[in-house]
Amino acid sequence: MTDQQLRKEAHDVDVTVWVGKAGVEAVVDELADQLDERRLVKVKFLRAARGGTTTDELADALAADAGADLIETRGNTAVFH
Repeated sequence: MTDQQLRKEAHDVDVTVWVGKAGVEAVVDELADQLDERRLVKVKFLRAARGGTTTDELADALAADAGADLIETRGNTAVFH
């Protein structure tokens, strides 16, 4: 499945993981567990998590830590596969 097809599918996926002030490390296991059960997981990065970084930087770090593929970021939300 191409990234474009996954992005279309992600449009209807609800956010199921929120990254807050505890940071990316606090949700790595949760993201990995959810990806075991479903193809796509949408993650919302709250203002407290961003600090001086961008959503793209946080999403890249989370993807690397969880062994996931980052499909896209839009605003403060990222989709992982």
